[in-house]
Order: sequence, then structure tokens, then C-alpha cells
Amino acid sequence: MAASPAREAAFDILLRVEQEQAFASELLHSDRLDKLSQADRGLCTELVMGTLRWRSRLDFAIGAVSSQPLTKLDAEVLTALRLGAYQIGFLRLPARAAVNESVELVKRARRKYSVPFANAVMRKLAAKPELLQPVLPPGPKTVLDWEQLYAHPLWLAERWATAYGLETAEKICSFDQQVPETALRFRNPHPSQTQARVGHPAVEEELRREGIELKPGALLTSARRVVHGEVTHTRPYREGRVAIQDEASQLVGLLVGTGERLLDCCAAPGGKTAILAERNPEAEITAADLHPHRAALLQQRLGFAPNVTVMAADALDLPVCGYFDRVLTDVPCSGTGTLARNPEIKWHMVMDDLTELHALQVAILGATLQHVRRGGRMIYSTCSLEAEENVQVVEEVLQAHSEFKVMDCRGELERLRDEGELACDVESLLDGPYLRTIPGVQPSDGFFAAVLEKTGG
Repeated sequence: MAASPAREAAFDILLRVEQEQAFASELLHSDRLDKLSQADRGLCTELVMGTLRWRSRLDFAIGAVSSQPLTKLDAEVLTALRLGAYQIGFLRLPARAAVNESVELVKRARRKYSVPFANAVMRKLAAKPELLQPVLPPGPKTVLDWEQLYAHPLWLAERWATAYGLETAEKICSFDQQVPETALRFRNPHPSQTQARVGHPAVEEELRREGIELKPGALLTSARRVVHGEVTHTRPYREGRVAIQDEASQLVGLLVGTGERLLDCCAAPGGKTAILAERNPEAEITAADLHPHRAALLQQRLGFAPNVTVMAADALDLPVCGYFDRVLTDVPCSGTGTLARNPEIKWHMVMDDLTELHALQVAILGATLQHVRRGGRMIYSTCSLEAEENVQVVEEVLQAHSEFKVMDCRGELERLRDEGELACDVESLLDGPYLRTIPGVQPSDGFFAAVLEKTGG
């Protein structure tokens, strides 16, 4: 018998994540899942994201009953075992079904010689499900315990404990292991007014009729969070009248403010660009992305905004003329602030990545500063929790650009509060002069933003 469609789809996605370092969240919204029923899509998503979130704990249990080192196993075999282990340890599905399905996936991958081995491992796990639960010593928990308790690489947890303190670091690790709430942004039909004042009662009612239950945003009054239902199946989503976008990401877009000429240097997938377009309907906006296929998708997404020009171009050498009032540089980064949505990052990332990313980010910020007019502002942002990608980038670049100074984000956040946009305390969003959201402290992704004003040159 073949494995179920949901498990086959989950297996294929996990294999691509492992072998190609693809992003699971993107694959879960690809055409590959179109043929699945809504129930199977839900199960597939649970299997993929759960297996990635808890991978180290799954590997510990598999290793405890395996006759071979996990490093010697084919990727197909190990992926099938992880899927089965997750079902036994976290979904409480019938053990026999998890065993049989995992074996069938090994057969499907044409690894028949590994079928007896996979069958033996899965049966042992089914007989000892306690192996999939952490065994911790009594007393207060330490960073060493978090590796088992929260399935995070020790080096990453130790970095956060040093940077943010033990209490906050544990909140980050715990938040990463939970299914994050889906945050929504509505396209504003009245750009001259704030979304908070206008609201979107018609669209919200339409979503309600399609089975979507919403609640207010946690950071922004204009945002909504999904309590129940699948937004991507609704007409407002398909028509682009509502978008899925983390509230911290929305906040960065709002932080940019207004101007006559705006530039978004690393624009795809376009959520922040859309906010710039809505809040600046009369402005000339240029949105650039390095990859042509992403720029094409960006163009499609921003079809509602005739004032946006999209180009495929390298942020290090943008073919633009003149200067801009506002420049947004949301650079490529490690994404450690998004592990609840992208858990595979923690398994692919190594320390050397931060050194390489830092160099790239310094180069991009330095190159894009040249497009800011005197009196204009640069908004530099990442979805990383790492100092090398945030404060250290800003400080290094400013050493070579004395014509810029760091503005205190407090003033811009107070402006948003006075406009009725903020649903939380300004102080909670600040780290010195910078905007900082921390997963678990705020119920959102982790974002960093610096506002740099050009005062000379």
C-alpha cells in the first residue's frame, strides 16, 4: 500500500528542504499541494513544520534505537524516520500507522535495501515513545537543557542568553516552537486616512462569511490576527485585498513614513513596498530586487499601485537617477527572528554565515546610502536577532559616512501612536535608538530597524 497523499507531500517537501535548503513555508504554498484536500493540506503542514521544529529531538530518539549512525543514513531514509517519529511522539497517531507509512515512504524513495532497517527503527520507537520526550535533571533549567526542551542548537541559544539574558532567551526558544498566529494586513482603500481610523468592516465581514474568525492585532490597530480558518482559500486573499504579513514586518513599513520619492532596495516579496505605496499614493516609488523572477512576482503583487516602478537590479549598483526622500533597505539576513515560521534555518545556519552576511549587509547599506537626499532618511532593517547583522552593521557603515546620523525611533513610533496605528506601548519596541521586536516578548517575528538621517553632504 502507498503512503497517504499528505505524508507523501510532506516527505517530498522535507527532502527538498534538506537537500536544496529550500524554505518549507514557500513549498507549502506551491502548486504541489493543489491536489490535496483541505484536511490533507493541514496534515501536511503540521507534519512538515513539526518535524522541522523538533528535528534534534527526533534525531536523538532515532539515534538511540538505530544500529547505524544517522550521518550514514540516506537522506530519504532519515527523512522518513523523522516523519514517523514526529507522528509517534507529538501527534499521538496510531503507532502501527506511523510505522507502516514510514516504511512505505522508504520504498517509494527506491531505498528497498533500507526497508528492514527502517521497519526495525520505527517499531522500536513505537515501543518506547518516551524516548521522544526530554529527560531533564531536577532543579532550575539551564541553557544546556534548552537544547532538549526547545530543540535549538546550543550555540544559538547561548548567543541569545548572552545578548538578551536568560529569561528573554528562553522566551525566544519557547516561542519558536509554537505555531505562530497568522497576521493580516488589509489594503487601504482610502490612502489619505490611516487604516486604523477607516477600518475594513466590509472585507472583515466577507472573510467572516467564508469561515474566517479574526481578532485585533497585537502591535498595530490596523492589523488583524486569524483565530480560525484558512485565509488563503478566501476571495479577498485571492484578489489581493488582504495579505498575510507579520505585524513586526508591517511596522517596519510604517516606520518609513512619507515623501515625494521613495526607494525600496531589496523589495521582494513586496509587503513593505505595498505599505509605502498605500501611504504615499502620489509619490514616485521605485522597488528593486536582485532576482528577475522575484521582481516579476513583485510587479504582479503591486499591480494596484501605478506609482510603483519595479526593476530587477542589484542593490549594490542600482540604475536609478536622482535622490530619494526615503530609502528602505531591508537586507538579506539570517532570519533568526523568524524561526517560528522558518524552523529549518536553525539547522542550516552556522556561525560563519554571520560573518558573510555582515560583509554583504555593510556593502548594501553603504551602496544604498548614496541614494538618500540631504535631509532624507534611510531605514535599515533585518529580521535577525544577531548583533552582527544589526547594530554592528550600522556602526561600521556610519564610520565611513559621517554625513548620516542615527535618529531615535521613539519619535517615529510616537507619531504612529498619535495617528492611532500602535496597539502597544512605544517603550516595548525600543532598544536604545533602534526599533526591536523579540519573539516571545512580542507575539511576532523578531525585527530590527534603524533610521539614519542625512544631515550633510
